[in-house]
Amino acid sequence: MSHQIDRTHDRELTSWVASAGQPDTDFPIQNLPFGVFQRDDSGKTHVGVAIGDQILDLHSCEEAGLLEGLAAASASRASNLNAMMALSASDRQELRQRLVELLQEGTAPGRIRSVSKALVPMKEVELRLPASIGDYTDFYASVFHATNVGSMFRPDNPLLPNYKHIPIGYHGRASSIVVSGSQVRRPCGQTKADDAEAPTFGPSKLLDYEMEVGIFVGPGNEQGSTIPIDQAEDHIFGLCLVNDWSARDLQKWEYQPLGPFLAKSFSTSISPWVVTAEALAPFRSTAFDRPEGDPQPLPHLSSEENLSSGGFDVSVEVWLQSEQMRAEGIEPVRLSRGRFTDLYWTVAQMITHHSSNGCNMRPGDLLASGTVSGQAKDTRGCLLELTWRGSEPLELPSGEQRRFLADGDEVILRGYCEREGFARIGFGECRGQVLPAKQET
Repeated sequence: MSHQIDRTHDRELTSWVASAGQPDTDFPIQNLPFGVFQRDDSGKTHVGVAIGDQILDLHSCEEAGLLEGLAAASASRASNLNAMMALSASDRQELRQRLVELLQEGTAPGRIRSVSKALVPMKEVELRLPASIGDYTDFYASVFHATNVGSMFRPDNPLLPNYKHIPIGYHGRASSIVVSGSQVRRPCGQTKADDAEAPTFGPSKLLDYEMEVGIFVGPGNEQGSTIPIDQAEDHIFGLCLVNDWSARDLQKWEYQPLGPFLAKSFSTSISPWVVTAEALAPFRSTAFDRPEGDPQPLPHLSSEENLSSGGFDVSVEVWLQSEQMRAEGIEPVRLSRGRFTDLYWTVAQMITHHSSNGCNMRPGDLLASGTVSGQAKDTRGCLLELTWRGSEPLELPSGEQRRFLADGDEVILRGYCEREGFARIGFGECRGQVLPAKQET
């Protein structure tokens, strides 16, 4: 199983790569997340694994014979992670075991010299999108977020009756997914003020972020078949961070009757490193504890394993730095911190539900959780909730106020897992800076 704990999770395990032992690193040897990087202007990309402040180039490892005998060897030569994601959970586990053998303290000096040749300083490369994302689906899995937002727009009926029976989601726009560090231009669109007779077109005035967790699909299923709940875990390749930028004024005008469209499709940012399901094994948790009286999932969305260990205990934070803060040398300020365990639906349930009609899931497809929000105000994962639709503005260290995002604001998502008895592992960052709208003259 992808969440079986073994020697690769041992807290005492250390690496001969010195930076992997730093207390503040996101990437100790117990993590080994996958990503894609580019070293020069040739456009050629390689698959790599993060270790401390270095990247282990898997293409170079394969050429040096360091991955001999592994099913993952050929996938290591690819330009993105899709072939790696198509591997079985057992093949991925074998690769993880081999990588730990290559990087752990006590490796033979001759082997260390060979592996060292495949290490690339992270600061010398450009990180790219980890996969060719064929399809992107965004869920709405936090009952706290759904209730908060629903109460703003439908105060008499905040949570629609289907919510607790079915994982709600919509088909997003894969072509506008960008990697962390990419700038995000404020979108233009059609909006309608409450007191206006007709809509107008122009830049969004209510631009927002959404703090989410992404799930990259593994092997997937053929069209017409399904992924049963007791097999869904084998189709979770790993998790990343997602900022699903949202234009709330466009969204309010367009969302009925078919849901989000232009308010979401202009840009979605994701972190470059994918933390594998295998690395996350020590941080599994029970599924959301449904209050008494809530309906239980239908049989096809329920299993004992999912109930006992279907959750992921991931903490996610959102930080903001305004243009004025940068000019004054003020560090980013944390706005909120949420936990992935607050989701009403598990990742396995999302995958099973998505495929339950015969929809084919493919390696590299991206699912997003929807905004990760909890009950407390400081766990709310977007400005719409934090400022309660702009009525409770935030005070920044620079003296500025924020109801929604301003041009020049940079939003930074960070994620990590911590549990007693295990090494802390992180997701790195997902950054994006807002550019002014581009209007035709």
